[in-house]
Amino acid sequence: MAEVVVLGAGVAGHTAALHLKRMLPKGDTVTVVSPKSDWNWIPSNIWVGVGKMAPEKVVFPLAPIYRRKGINFVQGKAVSVYVEGRAEDQRPFVEVELTQGAVGSKVNVHYDFLVNATGPQLRFDATEGLGPEANSQSVCTASHATQASAALDSAIALMESGKKQTFVIGMGHGTCTCEGAAFEYVFNVEHVLRERGVREMARVVYLTNEHEVGDFGVGGMSFEKDGLTVTSEQWMTRLFAERGIEVIAQAHVTSVEPTAVNYDLIDGTSSSLDFDFAMLLPPFKGVGLTAIDREGNDVSETVFAPSGFMKVDANYESKPFEDWSADDWPSTYESPSYPNVFAAGIAFAPPHAISRPYKTPKGDLVAPSPPRTGMPSGVQGKTVAETINDRIRHGDLGRAAKRASMAEMGAACIASVGAGIRNGAAATITMSPIVPDTKRYGSSGRIASQTFGEIGLAGHWMKRLLHTLFIYKAKARPGWWLIPE
Repeated sequence: MAEVVVLGAGVAGHTAALHLKRMLPKGDTVTVVSPKSDWNWIPSNIWVGVGKMAPEKVVFPLAPIYRRKGINFVQGKAVSVYVEGRAEDQRPFVEVELTQGAVGSKVNVHYDFLVNATGPQLRFDATEGLGPEANSQSVCTASHATQASAALDSAIALMESGKKQTFVIGMGHGTCTCEGAAFEYVFNVEHVLRERGVREMARVVYLTNEHEVGDFGVGGMSFEKDGLTVTSEQWMTRLFAERGIEVIAQAHVTSVEPTAVNYDLIDGTSSSLDFDFAMLLPPFKGVGLTAIDREGNDVSETVFAPSGFMKVDANYESKPFEDWSADDWPSTYESPSYPNVFAAGIAFAPPHAISRPYKTPKGDLVAPSPPRTGMPSGVQGKTVAETINDRIRHGDLGRAAKRASMAEMGAACIASVGAGIRNGAAATITMSPIVPDTKRYGSSGRIASQTFGEIGLAGHWMKRLLHTLFIYKAKARPGWWLIPE
């Protein structure tokens, strides 16, 4: 009987666990370890953050789902992974600190195969004054988004009474990822301001670490439209201008005061921007797992990158940005040190930036981190589950792993620019591959026929439909596995 443990119950972990239970022989066990009791469809947090969706529409409890599917659930925080077990017990295990029941006590959860899908640690502490417990809002969790919605309502009430307000929305550090979420949120805020009749009372500013808008941490895109080549920068610049949203790019936020955000630009400029409402996303790092060998030695540096994310089958050699290639990206998400350990979604360490990194004269990085969320996370979770199922069924730890490289994988993104069944809109973007491959596809690095963008009401309808489908899928309703990742 094989024991598979999945750390984390986000998109990658939850997907992996459901597929594992569906595929594995009945006698094998699947255990999910997560510090949180609820699952959150994070892409829809932006609608919660503008009051367009109730928080209970984006979260649901995990325990009933896992009971129904026969998956074990341990509500706790993984602390250490004993990758070789101990001298007296050579079965590898995870040390887990419980967050429910006997809170704070520790239990050991043994495994034959381990999937690390712990996601990110939100590093609000990386920037002084950043975050919902300090001076800015967030939409990283449903509770953060609920708080942001309340703050937005308060700002709108002040505008309705005749007081102008400044909104600053974007990235709270030079190394942030998830630029797409900030992009969606700034346009949804602007949309709500117009709906509420107070747009003329508001200054809306998008503050980003992107070198130009439309970069999104993937180096930007080029679309073929009406026989012309249009870059994502050109497309997005026009969209920002149409909505009257100011853009400050190439920025590293140095601190956030109660009513001002301070930032440096790569040209050496240091500035301060006063605000009444700020939603600034934090950078990410690994959750802080420790890896221990059989003798009790800390082998974390072998298993994890300095960022805390797990090393997988990628090329982590240090070299100039120009020398990196699509071939350096992982395909199997298997630990090079332990073939029974995998990482999926945000938990794996990317080998390098996709967007060209820059620095301020002070030496601070201004470089969007590669995105690994949403569709890629789900695909990776399923792929890892298929590999584990294959190896268990054939009893062969060395059996070739399934592949899902982001340098070979396409992705579709529907970015909301305003919610509303009649007056909403979304930017629908596809790209293939996610990580550009200039050796195969020329200077753009992508397949032109599979990389495009459109904006309109139909995109909003599609995004709302996808919300319903993915909640259905995550709840493991009948036929859930037929819905693509």
